[in-house]
Parts: sequence; C-alpha cells; structure tokens
Amino acid sequence: MNREEKTPEIEIDVDVLIEDVAVEKKDLIVYNDDFNSFDHVIESLIKVCKHTVNQAEQCTWLVHYKGKCQVKHGVFSELEPMCIALLEKGITAEIK
Repeated sequence: MNREEKTPEIEIDVDVLIEDVAVEKKDLIVYNDDFNSFDHVIESLIKVCKHTVNQAEQCTWLVHYKGKCQVKHGVFSELEPMCIALLEKGITAEIK
C-alpha cells in the first residue's frame, strides 16, 4: 500500500444493555404515643429527617390528631438509619 491509499474505515455497531432497575420507594411513618412531648418529636424530626421547623411541626400535629404521619419518602437504604435513630430517641416509627 502506498501512502496515498487510505485505510478503509471500519464501522463497528455496538449494542449496550442498560439495566433499568425500578427502586421501590417506601414511607417512614411516625406513630402517636402517650409519652413523647411535641418539642421532642419536633426536634427529632429536624435532626434526624432534616425537616424544617415548619415541616416538623406540621408532621407532629398530624401524628397527634391522626395517630400517624408519613414523615419521609424514599428508598429503604436511606430511610433505615432515620428509622433507627427515631426509635433510639423513643419515637415509635416504622418503614412501610
């Protein structure tokens, strides 16, 4: 081959498999009880769930009047440490 001849271009067709994994979202639920004060629940939601003061107050009132409130929504791996921290603070919580 002399220098003037060009190397033929080779076209490569590649299929890429993209795995679409659906991650199931869960709810972190806090339940009403007879021993935790409003202030304790509000402070806990602010610290553990990163709620604003307004969010924490609204959730606490819902817990009081409705018996429970969904305080956070997300994947299990994000909610589990929050649930454990709330339980350690004496607040009744679960992931559903």
